[in-house]
Amino acid sequence: MAFDEQSKVWKDGEFIDWKDATVHVASHVMHYGSSIFEGIRCYKTKNGSAIFRLSDHMKRFINSSTIYRMDIPFSLEELNKACKETVKINQLNEAYIRPLVYRGYHSLGVDPSKCPVEVVILAWKWGAYLGPEALEIGVDVRVASWNRLAPNTMPALAKSGANYMNSQLIKMEAQADGYKEGIALNRDGTISEGSGENIFVVSNGMLYTPPLSDSILPGITRASIIQIAEDFDIKVVEQSIPREMLYIADEVFFTGTAAEVTPIKSVDHVQIGKGKRGPITKKVQERFFNILKGNEEDLYHWLDYL
Repeated sequence: MAFDEQSKVWKDGEFIDWKDATVHVASHVMHYGSSIFEGIRCYKTKNGSAIFRLSDHMKRFINSSTIYRMDIPFSLEELNKACKETVKINQLNEAYIRPLVYRGYHSLGVDPSKCPVEVVILAWKWGAYLGPEALEIGVDVRVASWNRLAPNTMPALAKSGANYMNSQLIKMEAQADGYKEGIALNRDGTISEGSGENIFVVSNGMLYTPPLSDSILPGITRASIIQIAEDFDIKVVEQSIPREMLYIADEVFFTGTAAEVTPIKSVDHVQIGKGKRGPITKKVQERFFNILKGNEEDLYHWLDYL
């Protein structure tokens, strides 16, 4: 993933040059992690470029900011429009879009109330997060030694920059040990999620995924896969999942805006199923991508065309 430093960035209602999209080192966000962000994809479809579930992502963006008492000075409609305009002005027909809201420069101290709330939106080209071959072959992962955030410590429902320090530890540990990704457990020792992905376990033809109460982010792609599975009459169960269920599962896969739908071929060197993408993963993954590419009718109204 490389940035185009000739591109434009939307900041607080106007476009500025990439090189000018900076913050002061004394900004509150630099010292206390006071930021909220989103990850959104724009896909090139047969009918033109379209952003996947734009309003749902921006509603989560606003909700995350509300949890952290950061009042975004723009409406949902204004934010949606800004995302589209950022893709257009940078002449991208497909893109990864990154809205960010943060506490800026005024004064330092834990209390952020005097620091301005600033909003930026970036867009750039970004391919398959875990590698293009991963979507079919799958990835090798490990169970992390780091747990996910315990309830009532940090709000797991908020997509905040501070929360992702935990994600960085999970990711770096996995990569240092030769894995592509890590799976975190929660405080109770049951499965939570990956460093930046939700997780699904397939067993006896049913899909299992941890509930929101198990310290997971309410994933937009996660919700989409649940909808697709239910339309295929695949039963989806949201419940706490013991770690050992990973090793004896028929299939396991990640979901997320960056990861999309990525199969897991092994966990802790234990092969999952046949060690490659399984039939249920393939079925929901193909429906997902067919909608995003315009090969199937968008019955769910997920695509927001530019």
